[in-house]
Amino acid sequence: MADNNQQNKGAAPAEEQDVGRLRQVRRDKLKELQDAGKDPFQIVKYDQTHHTQEIRDNVEKLETVLEVGEDGKTITPSREDIPAEKIVSIAGRMMSKRVMGKASFCNIQDRDGRMQVYVSRNDLGDEAYAEFKRMDIGDIVGIKGFVFKTKTGELSVHAYELTLLSKSLMPLPEKFHGLTDTETRYRQRYVDLVMNEDVKETFKKRSAILREIRNFLSGRDFMEVETPMLVENAGGAAARPFITHYNALGEDRKLRISLELYLKRLIVGGMERVYEIGRVFRNEGTDPRHNPEFTLMELYQAYTDYEGMMELTESMFRYLAETVCGTTQITYGDKVIDLGKPFKRLTMSDAVKEYAGVDFETIESAEAAVALAKEKGLEIEAGHDTKGDILNLFFEEFCEDKMIQPTFIMDHPVEISPLTKRKPSDPSKVERFELYINGWEMCNAYSELNDPIDQRERFKAQDALAAAGDEEANHTDEDFLNAMEIGMPPTGGIGYGIDRLCMLLTNAPSIRDVLLWPALKSLDPNARKSSEEQEESTGFFTPNNKIDFSNVKIEPLFEENVDFETFSKSDFRAVKVKNCVAVPKSKKLLQFTLDDGTGTDRTILSGIHAYYEPEELIGKTLVAITNLPPRAMMGIESCGMLLSAVNNKKDSEDEELHLLMVDNHIPAGAKLY
Repeated sequence: MADNNQQNKGAAPAEEQDVGRLRQVRRDKLKELQDAGKDPFQIVKYDQTHHTQEIRDNVEKLETVLEVGEDGKTITPSREDIPAEKIVSIAGRMMSKRVMGKASFCNIQDRDGRMQVYVSRNDLGDEAYAEFKRMDIGDIVGIKGFVFKTKTGELSVHAYELTLLSKSLMPLPEKFHGLTDTETRYRQRYVDLVMNEDVKETFKKRSAILREIRNFLSGRDFMEVETPMLVENAGGAAARPFITHYNALGEDRKLRISLELYLKRLIVGGMERVYEIGRVFRNEGTDPRHNPEFTLMELYQAYTDYEGMMELTESMFRYLAETVCGTTQITYGDKVIDLGKPFKRLTMSDAVKEYAGVDFETIESAEAAVALAKEKGLEIEAGHDTKGDILNLFFEEFCEDKMIQPTFIMDHPVEISPLTKRKPSDPSKVERFELYINGWEMCNAYSELNDPIDQRERFKAQDALAAAGDEEANHTDEDFLNAMEIGMPPTGGIGYGIDRLCMLLTNAPSIRDVLLWPALKSLDPNARKSSEEQEESTGFFTPNNKIDFSNVKIEPLFEENVDFETFSKSDFRAVKVKNCVAVPKSKKLLQFTLDDGTGTDRTILSGIHAYYEPEELIGKTLVAITNLPPRAMMGIESCGMLLSAVNNKKDSEDEELHLLMVDNHIPAGAKLY
């Protein structure tokens, strides 16, 4: 249609002017309707009797079979000749329109899909037909008529009445998909849902998944509960919380990072089987599997252990596949995942032995484990250098991505499981499992620790990590310890990432595709700095005399000279950031996908997450050395190095880092001299 002009952030000025002109045309049409006393925005309701799918499901009951006259033409029955039970009223958005003189066709889209509508001047009358012809794609209309099939066999509604219910003042885009429009799709999800039926189906399926989870747990006598989102002590997971302030109480609060500690209090209170599905908030970066605000389900069952949780999990995943997908063999990307077979079970030590060829049962000390990790080129984070930490590091590096078919990884080291009961047969391990499918952690379960004395000691260890600067460490929760001292029965507990489960069952490539509104950097001009302020903060084009360098300490220049021939072998190139994400399981690393001018994407990892969030770097032009040998980091091959400027602050060991960014006018691949 003439007004179906594509809109995106990169629209050319001529296209923007065209959209502006079309918007004005639509406003003028609205003004004409209002002046004529036909303002669609004054309509408060419409008696919708059917949705499009209901018509398709009941076509035998609703269809009116048209008779053919002697001249071979179909005979249209009058309204009075149609039985009342065959009259339908549908409503939805007009997605296309073909005007052909005295008769026209349009397509109406409602919640369930699209339906063709036949519109005739003879049935509507001259005035109403003229009004229909002036309607625009995107307008919301009500149609009353009867169901029939065209000569080509297409199910349609023959309109006797047509009502404009809402005027669309913004032209719909012709296309609203593809890489270039991805961010716009997420920001304007309402348009995405209108234009892309598969997106709507994804969120219908997500709703079905949540409904069937509740049905499954209800069948096992679980009670759904709600616990606080704003908490004094954000515990139950290793994550940095968001902090807010209670004005009425004059106190800071944290947004919860898990559901665990309050649900366990309910077990203490005798509720025995409880679960919650709710939002949790973790102040961290985004990547295809992580969003700072996400949906978590945790459940706790008294008088069972992690073996009971394994049975429940396997049964629930199989049930969801059968009820939501219609099969236990689901497709994700190019993989077929079988949820019908018994899930494989491996201890973490056995998995590392099988996939990395290292037997941690023979490693006697943390020092030996650290030495082995360094030998393998693994990055060891400060404060995470126990034998248990290194075992977990080996699992993440060498095993996770091998777990395509459902696999329970069991018996984690105690050092990484502060809320879990130790294995009686081996106190260095805990009764814990994680379920992996498609290389992803799908859930995390414990035989819950119910010894308050042991729990206090583990909180102390977490406090020590927090004092050493670990922002993700837990803190002692005295009220929770008090509940534990009241007495908690033996309990099995588990947490499921609902968004990741929805990704798996809907074949969605990114977590953003299963969240209606994923986290994105704000475009609100009131929520962001002006361009002048941004230049001040980034240093671009800011006069040196406006920047305070008084607290800066610079490393002395090297005294040793480098010969020109050696220097000239380094290939410095301008590179454009196409994408940037946080590397899973790493607090430091960002993974850059770069355009280096060759036509093939280049991947470089850089340990600068403490200084930049990944989304703020997308679209920037950086400087890289491109002829360094590839280096594996966290299982990802990094091909080159990005250049940064580093300095310390005076009288401090605190380091400042500035990633070198250059003018975006410089093309990708331009060589630097």
